[in-house]
Amino acid sequence: MPKPKTPVLAVDMIIEKDNEVVLLQRETKPYKDMLTIPGGLVEYGETVEHAAVREAKEETGLKVRLKEIIGVYSNPKRDPRFCSASIVFVAEIISGKLKGSYEGKPDWYSLNKIDFSDMGFDHEKILKDYIKWKKSKGTFWSTK
Repeated sequence: MPKPKTPVLAVDMIIEKDNEVVLLQRETKPYKDMLTIPGGLVEYGETVEHAAVREAKEETGLKVRLKEIIGVYSNPKRDPRFCSASIVFVAEIISGKLKGSYEGKPDWYSLNKIDFSDMGFDHEKILKDYIKWKKSKGTFWSTK
């Protein structure tokens, strides 16, 4: 039987503090020089939760604790390199200081001042869903 072609599994994290979130100014393609949420691919044999904590540390220098799942984003065109599905977590900082990686420079951005037109991947939609979730203070799930 031929091996089925399946989407790549990814995780993204909205690392929050008060009314700010960590975004990366990307230094790599795709979306070089645009803003993105920290995240990356789940490695074979690891849980999505471990991948999210690992990717947060690698891309931002922050050790985080996962609090909630905002949703699963699976638009086949969300990443121009391949078909992927991402589980998006909300996380809070346990320890560490912001530091960049080869992928980009992290910084804190006020939710009121984010330029959504300058965002890569489907991260504009994810952040807007997060803002809705934050306002509702409840569980959020989007299938759109």
